[in-house]
Amino acid sequence: MPRKKASGESNSAFRQVQKQARALLANLRRDIRAKQMELSRLKDEESRLSSLVSRSGSIPGARAGGASGGSRINWRSVLSQLPRQFKASDVRNVRGLKQKRPSEIFAAITRWIDGGMAKRKARGLYEKV
Repeated sequence: MPRKKASGESNSAFRQVQKQARALLANLRRDIRAKQMELSRLKDEESRLSSLVSRSGSIPGARAGGASGGSRINWRSVLSQLPRQFKASDVRNVRGLKQKRPSEIFAAITRWIDGGMAKRKARGLYEKV
């Protein structure tokens, strides 16, 4: 008969561990939901701020003076200013790029294509990915 008592004790211990595991799992799920809600809130805030920046008309890294000078252009921000389908002339119309040489603009488009940020749809027509 001692075996039944021992198995009953182990069954009780197993149930206690199971109960603790369930409680830990419930807490973990609650924490995950809270982090997901916080992440969603932060993404919304980031999109609002980026839309505010894009409305201001300036492109970070682009100079208002044109092609001369040593300032670097942030080509990723230039790409974000373009419509979904664009031509090289659309890139040239972005503020600060009017005086850029065609070779510089096509080099940027080629980098976008190689980087997977854009693709060539037809001759002279590109699309953001």
